[in-house]
Amino acid sequence: MKQLARRAFHTSAIPKDLDSVTCRDSAGENPALVGVSPESVETIWRSVQRLYRSGVHPGIQVSIRHRGEQVLHRAIGHATGNGPDDGPDTPRVAMTTDTPVCYFSASKAVTALIMHMLAEQGLVNLMDPVAYYCPEFAQSGKRTITVHQILSHRGGIPAIPKDTPIDVLWDKDEIWRLLCESKPVEVDGAKVAYHAITGGFVLQRVLEKVTGDSIENFLDRHLRQPMGMKWFTYGIDPARLDQLSLTYATGPRPTPPVSWVVKRALGGDIKTIEEVVNDPRFQAAVIPAGNLCGTAEEMSRFYQMMLNGGVWNGKRICQEITVRRAIQQFGSLQIDRTMLVPMRFSAGLMLGGNPVGIWGPQSRYAFGHLGLINKLCWADAGRDISVSMLNTGLPIVAHHIPALMRFVQTVCREFPLMPEQERPLVLA
Repeated sequence: MKQLARRAFHTSAIPKDLDSVTCRDSAGENPALVGVSPESVETIWRSVQRLYRSGVHPGIQVSIRHRGEQVLHRAIGHATGNGPDDGPDTPRVAMTTDTPVCYFSASKAVTALIMHMLAEQGLVNLMDPVAYYCPEFAQSGKRTITVHQILSHRGGIPAIPKDTPIDVLWDKDEIWRLLCESKPVEVDGAKVAYHAITGGFVLQRVLEKVTGDSIENFLDRHLRQPMGMKWFTYGIDPARLDQLSLTYATGPRPTPPVSWVVKRALGGDIKTIEEVVNDPRFQAAVIPAGNLCGTAEEMSRFYQMMLNGGVWNGKRICQEITVRRAIQQFGSLQIDRTMLVPMRFSAGLMLGGNPVGIWGPQSRYAFGHLGLINKLCWADAGRDISVSMLNTGLPIVAHHIPALMRFVQTVCREFPLMPEQERPLVLA
């Protein structure tokens, strides 16, 4: 019966003893230092276990910081070998807290901050048209589209042209040619339409034009090395690809109208997306909107730096005003014309809201980004938390959604809003 259910819902095999597939970084968890009880930590972890038991995520990795101290750092399941179609004899590799995972669209937050850092350095003005830096982008009526519009998903080029071969994704010159030739759906920035992959290539081209260097080198010099990251790169060094976790298409296969939204946003059906993101060419490429790779701890470290006003371990990464500009709301809550859900964006990040938002209840001061719908990476200045929950499944509409929502709600409940005078990065 279990086998039939697994096949019907495309889920992984879940062992009875979850401790047997759990990795705990005991030395990296210090809740007592910031007054967090062991009971609160275990309550949150039980919500992660509940999500894992749904079977849609073969592996999960979590890092949570409060008041700058890591209070939970664990992993559960497998990085490879326990997908829905893997048999009992398939070699399994355990998910650990050091296993690199592709952040997918959660990469956008990092790429966005990089662009704001360029503005801090005086190399770009985000309100300038992209064509000011890259004249060829002005084709087909895109002369007035600004860098800021691209960052805030108002650039009018939400999707790669139809029938574009998948392998164009790792040919940056060809993808740039196609984007330059493409006709925008609108140019005035009035409507939000999520740019799943296109915006990153535009931002990359602007950065490389004004710096004379690659975006991966800029990331390495200004974020990765100063913050002591082991991974945190666009793509993975080909020599280390075997260490990257795989992504599995799980859950019931989407049907219309959900499948139409998926194809509109991601450019293909779920099985195609699974094949693409597990292709070594994708994994080793530089795709600024969608293939930064690293651990949950590294992404929560990134958001903690933002909560610190641009400082990590006493080292200034960027100015506090740069962080504030990156998380400042741009425009009102709107129905996103790509994802067809209400969204609040800054120039690069997804914002929370009151009475409820994407980052839970009373999350007005929260900012972050999703990755392929299921990866949740955010900070909440009202609660002084930075959270990164990575996973290896790609379910769209499945039975795991209540557990995913409960995880967010549990985190918000266990870290209630703090008095304003105690919050980092006090926001209006």
